[in-house]
Amino acid sequence: MKLSRNGLRASAIGALIVSGALVLSACGSDNNDEPTKDGGKTSAAASNIKCDGAKGQLLAAGSSAQKNAMDLWVKNFQAACSGVEVNYQAIGSGGGITKFNQGQVAMAGSDSALKDEEVAESQKICKGGKGINLPMVGGPIAIGYKLEGVDNLVLDAPTLAKIFDTKITKWNDPAIAKLNPGAKLPDSTIQAFHRSDESGTTQNLGKYLSATAAADWKYDPKTKSWPAPGGQAANGSSGVATAVKDAEGSIGYFELSYATANKISTVSINTGAAAPVAATTENASKAIAAAKIKGTGSDLALSLDYTTKAEGAYPLTLVTYEIACDKGNKADTLPTLKAFLTYTASEEGQKVLSDAGYAPLPAEIAAKVREIVPTLS
Repeated sequence: MKLSRNGLRASAIGALIVSGALVLSACGSDNNDEPTKDGGKTSAAASNIKCDGAKGQLLAAGSSAQKNAMDLWVKNFQAACSGVEVNYQAIGSGGGITKFNQGQVAMAGSDSALKDEEVAESQKICKGGKGINLPMVGGPIAIGYKLEGVDNLVLDAPTLAKIFDTKITKWNDPAIAKLNPGAKLPDSTIQAFHRSDESGTTQNLGKYLSATAAADWKYDPKTKSWPAPGGQAANGSSGVATAVKDAEGSIGYFELSYATANKISTVSINTGAAAPVAATTENASKAIAAAKIKGTGSDLALSLDYTTKAEGAYPLTLVTYEIACDKGNKADTLPTLKAFLTYTASEEGQKVLSDAGYAPLPAEIAAKVREIVPTLS
């Protein structure tokens, strides 16, 4: 299947909106279980997986943003492919890329595309090739908070920038009060949590704040390390989510799935649209609809529009990439790598994402990924 780049971009817009609907309508995997011969259960998605010579152990590491999605994928893949083990370490995007470029893992997960220098470094590992970005899952970065008596907190980009830069330190600050008329905001200190590890989620938050609140967020938007002074650090999205859940007066950022799993309240963002926009997969899909492919050849790196003011479009989003060698993969892990990525990009693999609070890939982008994966060598 051949897709022109312009055609891909145009058709991706409609497909992304459809993908948001999939999140609302897709059935959970628990409802699709079928009995196996040994009396256990395997999901319908797992029953359609093609193992294609997969064997042994596949090591991967990186983004904690996609951990909950990866857990589902690994469970289904291992259920279908006897004797195969996929070991994914959610150590953060930066750690995953480091391990990949050191040859320690066959695949890395990253919430931001490889930098030019990282691509150059990958050529030492990918003999005759290089590392490429394969988008696999999208979704909103939720701003989670714990504040007794405040159930529907609204913030905008400048206020978020000042909170995370410790310029706003009290919950009843006039800037917050203006955005939340009638809310009973306490005169208490804001406990802002950020990632301690190198993170694509941090980078995407930085890109959003740089694009929408440049006067208040003057840090390098390309950094995966937390750049601002103050605040408290926690490891991984799970660590930040746990910290916010446990601390009254706290605020932090993590993928929506962590907010859902921990029953954490999330901020609606005032984007300049008619109404504040909630962090939902459907609303994130509306924002990601403006994404354009900036990669070339087999690389499918995307450019996201963080400044959208479209009605119902949640602008603080990310796309997680699986990073692999286009050429020069190790012969002993290549069949398993290709089989696993074939499954994750498949219709079945994408449908299970809604179970974990993620947005499936746009149909046309998923089709392009499916076209590229078999060419890995």
